[in-house]
Amino acid sequence: MPAGPRASYTPAMGFASDYTACVLSENFDDARRLFAGALMEVHAAHLVMLAERGIVTRDQAHRLGAALRDIESRDLGAVAYEGRFEDLFGYVNALLADLVGADLAGRLHTARSRNDIDMTMYRMRQREWLLQVLTAVVDLRGHLLDIAARQGHLLLIAHTHGQPAQPTTVAHYLLGVVEQLERDTTRLLAAFETTNRSPLGACAITGTGFPIDRDLTAALLGFSGPTGNTYGSIATADYLLEGVNAVAVALVGLGRVVQEWLAWAGVELGWLRLGDGFVQTSSIMPQKRNPVALEHARALASKAVGQAHAVTLVVHNTPYADVVDTEDDLQPLVFSVYHDGTRAVRLVAAAMASAEFIGATADLAVPPHGVTSTELADTLVREHGLAFATAHRLAARLVAAQSEGSAERPGALLARIATKTLGRPIDYSDERLAEILGAGHFVAVRETLGGPAAPVTARAMAESRQRLASDMAMAQALRDKLASARDTLRERSGAL
Repeated sequence: MPAGPRASYTPAMGFASDYTACVLSENFDDARRLFAGALMEVHAAHLVMLAERGIVTRDQAHRLGAALRDIESRDLGAVAYEGRFEDLFGYVNALLADLVGADLAGRLHTARSRNDIDMTMYRMRQREWLLQVLTAVVDLRGHLLDIAARQGHLLLIAHTHGQPAQPTTVAHYLLGVVEQLERDTTRLLAAFETTNRSPLGACAITGTGFPIDRDLTAALLGFSGPTGNTYGSIATADYLLEGVNAVAVALVGLGRVVQEWLAWAGVELGWLRLGDGFVQTSSIMPQKRNPVALEHARALASKAVGQAHAVTLVVHNTPYADVVDTEDDLQPLVFSVYHDGTRAVRLVAAAMASAEFIGATADLAVPPHGVTSTELADTLVREHGLAFATAHRLAARLVAAQSEGSAERPGALLARIATKTLGRPIDYSDERLAEILGAGHFVAVRETLGGPAAPVTARAMAESRQRLASDMAMAQALRDKLASARDTLRERSGAL
């Protein structure tokens, strides 16, 4: 890589050394790492448009295109900051001037500004980062549906407020998680569409008097179309906030699930077992099987959520204008939200691909903690015409008496409690009462939409499979569109 051009762009050496060290050097390194490729694509698309509209001649476009391809062939991502140029944009402009002369190099900047260039680059990269998170979320959905199909019949005791509540199944539980991830997918796709609009051509803030074609540059860069108002194209940051907060919502939801799985993976419950490749032992305690992969995922998710909040805080109460608060200093933080968020979701997906759920007890034939007592109350309402509140009291007193160690047979105990409460007995045989209170029966009768009964969860899994296939196809179509646009741009640029 050459040491750098000797002239043609205002050097940064006029800036104070502390400013250069604390800001310009850091920002240059971030830009070359995150945006070098996007910058060169913006240059190429703008040049194709200028030539198409006759704003530069064919000969000028040919010479500029050849120079841009020369620069693009160099490893811009490895350039060290020398303090000679303000930013990566200036460095590339200087390289261009050295190759074709300052006058011709300057013609590339007709009808644009660093403002719209920057905003275009940011959106180009954010849409890629959104697709990475989206792909990880879709993959996780697939793994959870696979587990639901394989182990969905297993019974679990659902908890509320940290206490045993009611029996359910692995399928019912996981479908709740999958539905949440489906909504996350919808939010991420919406954020992608908001982001995928091109600000190029908005210039500094009011557009230009040149006859540019914003639709053409938008298409060449893979956008759905151009942004609208040129002022808003430069000033707005809502697309940025929508993206990082869609990721944050997904990670908060997933973090709650991971927290629960970590409890389930403990030996006290033992409801979840991770594959051997996702656990670690202790350097001193040979028996340990620590579910550290999920702990790392929890930490990464929390880190990304914190970064998303930091992005919002940086943008909060800034002027509705072109300000650096939303630009060079912020973009590495935006990248970190997506980077750590993608790592968290991918890690959970990978860990769960080989994980196994284990039933809460062998068969829950005798459910503990009165977790099926709601069904006893429901049965008393259906079969004896009681008000639910009354039936609730009877069931609660039965559970309380049994938990206190009553040796009385269940049927006789219920009859005595009913007589004391209602003035008349309710007679059930021990066998019938055991059937009513059975965990399998509890699940089977709950055929409510969204409930845990096997026919209901089977239909829900089929519907989720269809949504998964649709979302996978959508994500692939978006990736293909970006790749196709890149190919088209390369072809159009190469033909100049």
